[in-house]
Amino acid sequence: MALHLQVACCSCILIGLLIIMVAEQGAARKLKDGYEQHNEQFVNLKINDQDTHLENLDPLLYVFFSLSDIKVGKELPIYFPYSKPYETPKLLPKEEADSIPFSTSQLEYLLNLFSFPKGSPQAKAVEYTLKQCELESIKGETKFCANSLESLLDFATQMLGGDTHLKVLTTTRLSNSNILLQNYTILEEPRETLAPKMVACHSMPYPYAVFYCHCQESKNRLFEILLGGENGDRVKASAICHMDTSQWDKDHASFKVLKTKPGASHVCHFVSTHSLVWLAA
Repeated sequence: MALHLQVACCSCILIGLLIIMVAEQGAARKLKDGYEQHNEQFVNLKINDQDTHLENLDPLLYVFFSLSDIKVGKELPIYFPYSKPYETPKLLPKEEADSIPFSTSQLEYLLNLFSFPKGSPQAKAVEYTLKQCELESIKGETKFCANSLESLLDFATQMLGGDTHLKVLTTTRLSNSNILLQNYTILEEPRETLAPKMVACHSMPYPYAVFYCHCQESKNRLFEILLGGENGDRVKASAICHMDTSQWDKDHASFKVLKTKPGASHVCHFVSTHSLVWLAA
């Protein structure tokens, strides 16, 4: 009953929009030739302790920046993932998702179910996602892994308020290009959206769509930014600036990229084309 009431508060247009997003922009990466470690704003993300220079960074880490970079004409190297619609797993109906175990304790069963050999890149990706979803939340954070449209909407409305009409933001490629990393220039004055509370959901590598969603009680700033690529690409990007990083892991990749440490400064990052940000409309 509660779920039906919460889902009802979102209009059919919103649900339709989300379904289209999942189908066209990629709700999760396909487990095929290998596994690329997710590097978005999970507080448990780490990179090697060895000395890291920007020119030697994993391309996936070109998503972090500072507030001072948000200005017209600023050029930044940015990584935006790309996948074709038919290559991206889809959100399952709740009844089907609930019938499949989702726990590291059932890993062996799941690998057999998905026909993934032990030790394969696909098997490692499944184990990684399950472990991420089972990690404890940091102080002030509520997290949840959603594996169906209903559970995704349910968590968002639970965090933002049962009577709240929801708005969802993501990052959208406005041109047909599969270039992953290039220099982008901010073309227009970035627009800041007032969002005292938001829910960020990041796609995880899994055979069907799984979103790692979290809502943290801290100051955040949300921006919508129009970007132009060196090759003429246009991207309508969403970006989040986390103003309080005091509870983050000291080995979080963003601190190596921005050369800072927990609590010493804010951390901004672009929202992936595979991620969703929920806020009150």
